[in-house]
Amino acid sequence: MKEKLIFSFLVILTTGLMGSSFVVAKIGLIYISPLLLAGIRFTIAGSIMIFFVLLFKRTHPRNRVTWAKVVLIGAIQTAGVMGAIFLSLRTITSGESAILTFMNPLLVVLIGTLALGMRYRVVQWLGVFVGFAGVFVTMGSHLDIQIGTLLGFLSAVFWAVGTLLIKKWGSAIDIWVLTAYQMLFGGLILLIGSVFLEASYLVLNTASISILLWLSIPASIVQFTIWFYLLQKGDSGKVSAFLFLAPFFGIISGWLVLGEEIGLPLLIGGSLIFVGIFLVNWPEERIPANANLYSDLKQ
Repeated sequence: MKEKLIFSFLVILTTGLMGSSFVVAKIGLIYISPLLLAGIRFTIAGSIMIFFVLLFKRTHPRNRVTWAKVVLIGAIQTAGVMGAIFLSLRTITSGESAILTFMNPLLVVLIGTLALGMRYRVVQWLGVFVGFAGVFVTMGSHLDIQIGTLLGFLSAVFWAVGTLLIKKWGSAIDIWVLTAYQMLFGGLILLIGSVFLEASYLVLNTASISILLWLSIPASIVQFTIWFYLLQKGDSGKVSAFLFLAPFFGIISGWLVLGEEIGLPLLIGGSLIFVGIFLVNWPEERIPANANLYSDLKQ
């Protein structure tokens, strides 16, 4: 019972940090331009994590090809995803951005099938159709689709591609080393992008520094650490299903902190997306070993 309570608390904590970070980031845009804010956040987070992976002597990649894979994952998973999210927050609400971003499990099924020839179950494809119906309902509440809407969807595409790359290459790289360096490389790419792609601005005061520290440590390092711990301790399929809580916390925190309106299309569409993600992550039933043995004995 105690272990279940601890597990539940950690699930709520990590998904709460994921969802609320959209609101904190939107507030941060008052003081720091989008790409610069994301770049500073992940450069700080990556640097802190690298200090610890060096301190604990975690195994590092030993050839250029593996390092190139880490850089590519950083460019997609951190620079692509977070750059698109932070830019989207200029024109859409934090709740809408969270919903669009966390539809990435639906895109994993679609892209995995088309690009990698991966096979998925009927219930997972049902989740994809339900989820995309939710996106249509949510975005149907706008007569004009904002650039932020497209950027929010693009963040989900980047996240799905990054997930598939980590699934393909991650087993050969220490997960803590991969997390640390991909955040650092992604952060540096975002900083370079800020120089060439935006009219960057930076206002340093107590509020902006607090936002940076919050996004870098609790919302990045603590969040990732807890999430990987949960994936190691529990069934990955069941644990991943809890991701649908993140956009829920994003919507609620946007309503509480920023006074963002929660309209009926957002509620209905968001609910459909949550159901779709849950179906996509529905764990496959496993037949116990003794059941197979019993079946063999009967034959």
